[in-house]
Amino acid sequence: MVNLVEAQKPLLHGLMKMAGIKPYTVEIQPGTVMTFWVPSETIKNHKKGENPQPPAKPSGSKPVVVLIHGFAAEGIVTWQFQVGALAKKYSVYVPDLLFFGGSTTDKTDRSPTFQAECLAAALGKLGVERCTVVGFSYGGMVAFKMAELYPELVQAIVVSGSIIAMTDSISETTLKGLGFSSSSELLLPTSVKGLKALLSVAAHKKLWFPDRLHKDFLEVMFANRKERGELLEGLIVSNKDTTIPNFPQKVHLLWGEDDQIFNLELAHNMQGQLGENASFQGIKKAGHLVHLERPCVYNRYLKQFLASLHADK
Repeated sequence: MVNLVEAQKPLLHGLMKMAGIKPYTVEIQPGTVMTFWVPSETIKNHKKGENPQPPAKPSGSKPVVVLIHGFAAEGIVTWQFQVGALAKKYSVYVPDLLFFGGSTTDKTDRSPTFQAECLAAALGKLGVERCTVVGFSYGGMVAFKMAELYPELVQAIVVSGSIIAMTDSISETTLKGLGFSSSSELLLPTSVKGLKALLSVAAHKKLWFPDRLHKDFLEVMFANRKERGELLEGLIVSNKDTTIPNFPQKVHLLWGEDDQIFNLELAHNMQGQLGENASFQGIKKAGHLVHLERPCVYNRYLKQFLASLHADK
């Protein structure tokens, strides 16, 4: 029987190509590769069977925006409603983090720091010298780490439904409030019931899909379960080992006001910790999946922030 989610991939890939981005694989080091969608103009056409040429640098006339996905889906699935809205004015790069999409490594490090290091290295190989990073959920933690480690690369950050670091106290409080015993139970469901439970806390409105579609989604989107479980374990840091970095970049928090996973109180507390460089914008009638639930509103606020960065120059 055809997997309905898998069957939709060619359509999504076609839409991404129409929006002006194409797939490209970057070898960061032997054993570690990252799959990307990159601006079409940076890749030269090549005949079937030939290796593609190294990508050109992004157009100097277009600022670079890097969209980093969360834990439940790969890059273009997460950002399917944002790519087309941004591609006319920005060079859009959509990576798959390690163990998502076609990205993989034989290294044992599962920390957000390692994800950030690999992503920065891959962007360097793609010719990106300066960018704004947009991170959702797990991708937001990677974005914060990138900004901390590579201030010369990351000009600014936009974060939705995320935190700077997953401390043991935040993890425990969040899971208890949602009624889950572990991050894996929440984020790596193994059954239709578990996937429905995840969607119920992630979305503002109850989403209805036939069980067949839930089963197909489980098959396609939750691969590499062992490694992803290790990624979740690698997220947790002790409260006593946590400090708030002094980010030189502007940080914009773009939030669903009904986010049940990382609620408004956490967002406002984080804004206060980040100081005067941080700004906040809430979006009504949206939950954790704000960029998918209210894409038009999300895109408008995102583009306003991006335009303000370049108006300041």
